[in-house]
Amino acid sequence: MDNSILRFAASTAIVSAIVVLYFRWLHVNPTTVGFSLLLAILLISAAWGLRYAIFTAIVATVGYNYFFLPPLFRFTIADPQNWIALFAFLVTAVVASQLSERARRGTVYADQRRREVERLYAFSQQLWLSENVFELLNIIPKHIVDSFNVSGAAVFLEGKQEAYFFDEVSRSLFPIDQLKAISDRGEPVLDREHRICYMPLRMGARSVGTLGLAGCDLSRESLEAIGSLVAISIERANTVEKLTRSEAARESDRLRSVLLDSVTHEFRTPLTAIKASAETLLSDIELEKPQREDLLQVINEESDRLNRLVGEAGEVAQLDSHQLQFRFETDQIREAIDAAIKTSQSALRHHPIEVKIPQNLPPVRMDRERITEVIIHLLDNTGKYSSPDTPIHITAEVRDSEVVTSVADHGPGIEEMEQEMIFDKFYRGRNQRMMIQGTGMGLAIAKAIIELHGGKIGVTSQLGRGSLFYFSLPMA
Repeated sequence: MDNSILRFAASTAIVSAIVVLYFRWLHVNPTTVGFSLLLAILLISAAWGLRYAIFTAIVATVGYNYFFLPPLFRFTIADPQNWIALFAFLVTAVVASQLSERARRGTVYADQRRREVERLYAFSQQLWLSENVFELLNIIPKHIVDSFNVSGAAVFLEGKQEAYFFDEVSRSLFPIDQLKAISDRGEPVLDREHRICYMPLRMGARSVGTLGLAGCDLSRESLEAIGSLVAISIERANTVEKLTRSEAARESDRLRSVLLDSVTHEFRTPLTAIKASAETLLSDIELEKPQREDLLQVINEESDRLNRLVGEAGEVAQLDSHQLQFRFETDQIREAIDAAIKTSQSALRHHPIEVKIPQNLPPVRMDRERITEVIIHLLDNTGKYSSPDTPIHITAEVRDSEVVTSVADHGPGIEEMEQEMIFDKFYRGRNQRMMIQGTGMGLAIAKAIIELHGGKIGVTSQLGRGSLFYFSLPMA
């Protein structure tokens, strides 16, 4: 109220200032005065609105008549033409004020719609960030409140028969029965007096839920757009979840098939050797003691190999299902290296081992059994691919608060394009896969174990010069 009085007073002051300026100092003809007053009226209309402009037009008409149309200082007009001029001035001022007010309202409306479109765009960007339906439904009310300056929000989903609220106040404002009724009817309910809005969430002609807003001053068009965005985002998240589950199931089936094929192929060689050795021992052939010992050694080694294959296959399955258990302790990496060398003696019998580990190496937090397994896989890999009698180098050192362990060989090396691929499940070097036995599971298992320890594993290699496999573990 005080603001309106000030504007009426300011309008009167503006007209008075123009009248005094032209009457006392700038002696101009009445036409100039009329145009000046008309310009002031238009500016007031554009700035404050129609009612102030009409008030200003009336005040300006009175002042124009009293000070500039003869006889002066009287509210009468002698010349009929001046009556026409005065009437034209008043009509022009009122009509121009209405047009200016209409333009002003159009500008305000356009600005309001622009802001709503910007908010809708920002809201849509927030909705696309989540691909989990449960997470999305819980954050939609908060996003709506933040984006559209409403005081409360609720979302009811027909498929789940459940509602999600911004806060406890929203829960009390939007009963689930009311939300469900709006969804069943499929028609919006806009209570402008209490600023409560209900908008059904539609996918085409099908209603999938209801949106409730408190403190709502949004247009129906904006509410329908918000409802459509929410419905589309929920359907999208549902579809993404279904596709993800379907893709995961297909990938799981593919891995099972590849694992079965790989293990089945690798089982044949040791089983054939064991079977042949056992049949020879059971036959009537007279064997000397060294021959019998060789056959028994074959059976023993190939049985160990079978046991290792079964263990690797089971470990891959456990890693894929996140069921592998770890027991972390503070320990020296040397302990794991010594245990791995002892276990890998048969695989490394044709290679001299050179170990260089500083005496003051700090301990690391690790599962010693699993890290020993990683080193065994690396040693077994280097033993397979290195030429006989070439040395294998094992080193450990501190780099940037991590202990880095390396296993280097003098093998044929690995092509650059394959250096990342060799850590994938079942991948084997394309130039060696037909010459050297293996399943391609060892390095994949090693990578998974190191990453679960919070470390990194990698390889650097040069063709014809050999390869260096390394992994890092954080210091304890």
